Amino acid sequence: MGEARRRSAQGLPPRQAKPSKPKDTSPRIISWLPLTQKQSQQFIALTTRGAWIGISGLVVFWITVRFVGPAAGWWTLADTP
Repeated sequence: MGEARRRSAQGLPPRQAKPSKPKDTSPRIISWLPLTQKQSQQFIALTTRGAWIGISGLVVFWITVRFVGPAAGWWTLADTP
């Protein structure tokens, strides 16, 4: 028995359709390439955020190697007498 027949036999209203995701209507970068300008802006924002996370991680790593490690006695620096 189909879903529609079962629902009508039980006196239930027809099932509502699921709302679909809004379609990206921004223009394409190149007509034959399936990438839109909105997607390119999202990519740039994502890579910029990733670059800042990488820079921050590098700074934390440098501070740990240069200051925290020697102060905690984990290692000694080669450039200090």
